[in-house]
Amino acid sequence: MHFKKKINRIARKFIVKTGISIQERQHDIARITLPRFGNSPRNLRIDFPRNIVNPDRIFLGNDVFLGPGSLLVALTSYPGPLMRDPNRKQSTQSFKSKIVIGDRVTSTAGLQVIAHSEILIEDDVLFATNINITDGLHGYMNANEPYKYQGIFKIAPIVIKRGSWIGQNVVIMPGVTIGELSIIGANSVVTKSVPDKCIAVGSPAKVIKRWEEATQCWISASDIDVSERSQ
Repeated sequence: MHFKKKINRIARKFIVKTGISIQERQHDIARITLPRFGNSPRNLRIDFPRNIVNPDRIFLGNDVFLGPGSLLVALTSYPGPLMRDPNRKQSTQSFKSKIVIGDRVTSTAGLQVIAHSEILIEDDVLFATNINITDGLHGYMNANEPYKYQGIFKIAPIVIKRGSWIGQNVVIMPGVTIGELSIIGANSVVTKSVPDKCIAVGSPAKVIKRWEEATQCWISASDIDVSERSQ
């Protein structure tokens, strides 16, 4: 019995070490197989699986980590083969897109950034999992035609400012600016810009707290509104 336990213990140690070694090799492979971006960032890691389209239009800072499931797309035209109507000719839209990601940006997993114009993510932004950032929408002017064939509209740049924190399952819509050091709560859909040092939640997202410099603490947005009305 003692011998069997010893063998099992050795086997477990071997399996753990092998798993760690495989994971390290995967990280190394992910790093050395990165495409050529618009610049040459240092210490960049984007884990597998990943999908990167037009990397020459994507600029990344140093010490960036993007977890598995990242989708970085800088579109130059629409529609592509999968979005083209087989029954009629469609005009092609052209885009001069650009994605800029600052230093020390981190994402747990499932970050989707799709640009038709420009998406700017400043330094030290923290992304949770399953986040969609898209600066254009599929058209829906005609309810008699599949929306995938109606082109892209409402294109407007997106800015996510320094040090902000974007929570789980957040969607950020075209034209939105997330203020510096602001927080977007989980499952929020951000349709309007959020000021600096605010907490916004909901669908559509609304500011519920703001940072007060005088007291160095978070203040309820409703308390601020009452105070402003009383003055």
